[in-house]
Parts: sequence; structure tokens; C-alpha cells
Amino acid sequence: MVRIAICAPGKRLKRDRADMVEALVAGRDDVSLHFHEQCFAEDGHFAGDDGVRLRALVDCANDPAFDAVWFAMGGYGSNRIAAQAIAQMNAAARAKSYLGYSDTGFLLGALYRNGIGRVAHGPLAGDIRREGGERAVERALDWLKGHVSGLEPGLDERPAVAFNLTTLAMLVGTDLAPDLGGHVVLIEEVAEHLYAVDRMLFHVTQHLKGIAGLRLGRISDVPENDRPFGTDEVAIVEDWCARSGIPYLGRADIGHDAANKIVPFGLEARGPRA
Repeated sequence: MVRIAICAPGKRLKRDRADMVEALVAGRDDVSLHFHEQCFAEDGHFAGDDGVRLRALVDCANDPAFDAVWFAMGGYGSNRIAAQAIAQMNAAARAKSYLGYSDTGFLLGALYRNGIGRVAHGPLAGDIRREGGERAVERALDWLKGHVSGLEPGLDERPAVAFNLTTLAMLVGTDLAPDLGGHVVLIEEVAEHLYAVDRMLFHVTQHLKGIAGLRLGRISDVPENDRPFGTDEVAIVEDWCARSGIPYLGRADIGHDAANKIVPFGLEARGPRA
């Protein structure tokens, strides 16, 4: 049985979502879930203040009773506690799997930079409420159990990482960012104007020199601007890749939706769980 601890480094998880996930796995003998009570805390935007969220993350990571840490929700906040959390993680934390996306990309990047655990961009527990959310949760649980059926289908022999574009734009150039030289970088975005996507790619591509290439996931729920941008997301990415000398490698099956496939960071995390 794979024992999974769930915490919320950014915004809180509503209890009905936890109930739905627990109902989905009820009676199973292959996984067990522990929702840390911090998931349901509320302090303004956050699932508890920085100290509450930090303690919950470190508790889940350092507890040898758990095999994996699954992030409950995205939402801004994980960057505020990432460096302190990494500094407090022990040997048990290094043996775990970690799964999430969106704002939790700050933590995924920091974990990967520091060689802590098996790290992957993939569904959150809170995705259960999305259309097709049960399939997303099953995909996440399968990877946490060591299966590879839910991996993004375009992964090849090169190491890869995946990030929400806004998160990556804020991550690069900081002490949390891993060395992505030789990696294929997959990006996705939600609810941003196309001009904002263009602006973020201007910044991001300056920090990605030496990567193996860039792949574009879904850019969804694009707000309507007061004037058309005049091009689409593919042309935007192709343009910035050409300007910066980064190979554009086509589309990727990731996004802020239930179809979001799993992208393990590096190569070792793609294999069966040790």
C-alpha cells in the first residue's frame, strides 16, 4: 500500500473536495490518504499563514510513515515557504514522491534543484471537482504508486520538466530554480491575456538558454482584451523560441484541466517507484 500525505502550500482545499477524493478510494487496499488538517485552514488568500503551511509541509515530507506528498491545491503561496521547507527536510523526505502543478511548481522546482525525492507536474487532489476529475485523480494515484500509464505521451529520452508559465516566469533567476540545461521544458497557462503570455515568454526565454527545447501545453480561458493581440499562442512561442535560439518542439498534453498528463522531472522519476 502506498501511503499518501496531502497538504496545501498555497490556497485551502474545501472539505467537500477531500470527501470526494476519499470516497473515490474508499475500500481500496493499494493506497491510503491522509489529508493534513492544514488543508482546510484559512487565512486570507492562504490555507493558513506561512508558519502553518510550512509546518504542515515539513511534517508531511519528514514523516517516514508516508511514501508520498500530494499537493491539495495550487493558488499563490508556495514560494513564500519553499526555501525554509527545503532547509528542514530530512532523509525520509528525500525518499518520497511529490506531485502537483500550478503555483506548487515553486516547490517542485526547489525539490528538483536539491535532489529531494521523485518530483512530477500532474493533477492536484482538488482537481476532483473538474469535469473528468475522477480520471485526473486516478492518474495521479497511479503515478504515486509507481505506474507510468498517465505520463505525457511526448516525453522522450531527454530529461523534462513542466511548469505553469507564470510560475516559471517568477521562478527563473531565483534560488529555487533548478538547472534546466539539456531539459525539454513544457509550459501551460490559464486565464492570462495573450499579451501577458508574450511578455512572460520574453522574460522566460532569457533564462532558458541551453535547454533542449520548449513544448507548449494548453493556454486556456484566455480573457478577451480590448483589442485582438493579432496572433495565437503557438505563433507567440515560436517567435520567442526563434529569437532566443531555443528549439520549439511542438505541443504538449498538459494544462489547467482534468486532462493534464504527468511530467516527471528528470529521467529517474519516470521509472517504477523504488
